[in-house]
Amino acid sequence: MEFGLFLNGYLPGPAAHDRDAEHAMLMRELQYAIHADSYNWKYAWFGEHHALTEYSHMSAPEVTIPYVAARTERIHLGSAIINLSPKVNQPTRNAERVAMLDHVTGGRFEFGTGRGAGEHEMQTFDLHTSETKEMWDEVAPELIRMWETRDYEFEGQFFRVPDPHNILPKPYGVGHPPIWVGCGNPGTFSKAGELGIGAIAFNFEPVMNLKGRIDAYKEGISNCTEPLGEFVNDNVLMTNAVICLADGKRAREIAMSPGRGYLNSMVSLYHSTMPKMPGAIIWPDTPRGLRDESELDYAIEAGYLLCGTPDQVLEQIDKYQAVGTDQLVFGIPNEGFEHEEVLEMIELFGKHVIPEYDKDPVHRTAKARATAQRKHPEYSKLPDGLRAPTVIPANSLLPLEG
Repeated sequence: MEFGLFLNGYLPGPAAHDRDAEHAMLMRELQYAIHADSYNWKYAWFGEHHALTEYSHMSAPEVTIPYVAARTERIHLGSAIINLSPKVNQPTRNAERVAMLDHVTGGRFEFGTGRGAGEHEMQTFDLHTSETKEMWDEVAPELIRMWETRDYEFEGQFFRVPDPHNILPKPYGVGHPPIWVGCGNPGTFSKAGELGIGAIAFNFEPVMNLKGRIDAYKEGISNCTEPLGEFVNDNVLMTNAVICLADGKRAREIAMSPGRGYLNSMVSLYHSTMPKMPGAIIWPDTPRGLRDESELDYAIEAGYLLCGTPDQVLEQIDKYQAVGTDQLVFGIPNEGFEHEEVLEMIELFGKHVIPEYDKDPVHRTAKARATAQRKHPEYSKLPDGLRAPTVIPANSLLPLEG
């Protein structure tokens, strides 16, 4: 099992309307990813959300990722998620940006895709969530063609490139960045598996509740005969919460601190595409939180969060692997965490927990990408009377062929 961080630009309360506080939060979250690179974490994921006040102020992962890439060496940096709806991110621009991110990260970019959080977010772009599934289905396979062909053209329902164009740059090295999709219901997990792409699962319930969905994904991927991309990315990513500190008592205090559950109340407010749990609190109603030690113990046992010292967390983590999780990712900062405590958590968990579960220095997605096979010819149709230059500048990186 591999491990990562999930950074979403979460900024609760009055700070959401203060520009200095907003800046401080964004720079702290970038610092967390940079810090993680030194402590065995393999992935850092950056959200893309729009107009979701307090819940997420991180709207442009393609801007944040190069900043972190320039200050790190090993950690893979992913979008979670880039919206494929043409009104949100025009498809050829998506292909260009993803390939450019592949270059500037040195092949460390993970391409998480999706349809957006829900109706409120989609209305930012004059869209309805009912439209976005068909848009994803149309756009996703076309990105592969854009990366492989020199004469890309397309006439679709939601976008068009009417004349042949070479979409540039092409991805760096072998294949293209690993493709992922945000999943909520069992049908999407099955679909992700059948397409041979990674599943990003957001966990707001007991961990064992996800086993059926993960099983559906694994069954789907076992039946994958024609992957969406150039290789199969057999991966289930599950998000969760962790409070891992040297002081186990302080970790439990954070778990029971006032305001815990505030983020979940915003999930209930904004994520209209995900089924709400029975009795879910919807912002601005007061979050319930954990009332006493016994409720915290139940939450840990059920897999709502990991909490305690590194040794205690090691005892709690098996259940996540047992349900089939390939990558366990923690949303930070948790409610109640101070900035310095988040840095401590990244260091302690990375030094004392990760090595017990992830002993392979090579990223699972890097191994998959190494098997990439081209899906489309370089030219869709050979042009008539193709003319080529006979002289190029002397300092060109490659000579003329022949």
